[in-house]
Amino acid sequence: MIAELGPQLFTSLRRSDQRARGEQYLRGLLYAEGRKSIRNLATVVGGAGTEQSLHHFITESTWNWAPMRAALTRHVERTVRPRAWVVQSMPIQKAGEQTVGIDRRFVPELGYSVHGQHSFGMWMASEAMSAPVNWRLHLSAPWLENEEKRRRADIPDWVEKESPGECAAASALEALEWGAEARPVVLPSRDVVSSSVLSRFHTAGVPVIARLRPMDQLRVADTAMPGYGAGPIPVADMLQHVRGLRRPVEWLDGSSGAPVVRESLVAGIRVELPQARRAASSPQQWLLMGEWTDRNGPPSELWLTDLTTMSLDGLTRLAKLSKRTAFDSAATGEQVGLRDFTGRSFQAWHRHLTLSSAAHIVSIGADHAASRMRAAGAAGSRAVGRPQRQTD
Repeated sequence: MIAELGPQLFTSLRRSDQRARGEQYLRGLLYAEGRKSIRNLATVVGGAGTEQSLHHFITESTWNWAPMRAALTRHVERTVRPRAWVVQSMPIQKAGEQTVGIDRRFVPELGYSVHGQHSFGMWMASEAMSAPVNWRLHLSAPWLENEEKRRRADIPDWVEKESPGECAAASALEALEWGAEARPVVLPSRDVVSSSVLSRFHTAGVPVIARLRPMDQLRVADTAMPGYGAGPIPVADMLQHVRGLRRPVEWLDGSSGAPVVRESLVAGIRVELPQARRAASSPQQWLLMGEWTDRNGPPSELWLTDLTTMSLDGLTRLAKLSKRTAFDSAATGEQVGLRDFTGRSFQAWHRHLTLSSAAHIVSIGADHAASRMRAAGAAGSRAVGRPQRQTD
């Protein structure tokens, strides 16, 4: 797999020694045991003398990570055949104050505050596998407004202050600049959804499926539904009125690796954003979708999408791709160092995450190929062991 991906990945590196270091770093991420520090990587690809050259390659060299990510994107489009892009939050808990982006903030997915880095990764996902192709590190005001901290962390001038939602959106939309085919974007992080973020995707022509919080408010757009004309209503309350319209939907759960068929009750209602009537005479319409895993309880998931003509079955399956990325991140991504960078440099963080993403892609590709070979072998064994039909 390295032989297949390497030439595509490192073609933007002009010097042969850089390409050699890139391949060494990639192999180290794949084969080193434990935390993927540069010292640890060097032990499996060349020893002490290699550590300094790998450190220079990541922290002091000037190569641009964007062409590599564009190459990764093209490769993943061919191999994963994604149905959607999933923008996944990745908080990285760390001690100390020197690592670039370190801050304390509340992480809704965890339910508590974390001292560390906070980033967003754009994953291309199918039911069978997923892989990250782009990353964006969210930097708080103390990192961007303190010139000394910016200088020490090597933060470029083009990096400006942005909200978590803007950071998440940018991690996905940057892929369009590389010629990636636009696909529906799934936003499973409830704290990144806002009218401005949704508008940004709409303007770019990229459909979106965004997870909401029960207290988020929307307007009922269907004149036949209760609540029409009543103004903004909490979405959890709104869905209580369509409980009678729920129907079973099957979807593939990739949260444990091999996809498993599951079933939920799902219903939808057409809605508008709270400010839509003031902003336009014919406001854009959205679909609010609720999912119930407990027939008698409140909705377990709430999703908002502009894919208003897609079936509830199709929308549910797209939204559930976020379970695939969460599994692949934990089972493979963390094993190849997605959370292991500890240096001060913003540029080095991006280079490390680019190569960790490449290692992830190599790893899942090898696992997927092995699974297909095992399945083919099992099918062959059954065929060999099957009794031959007797004929007169």
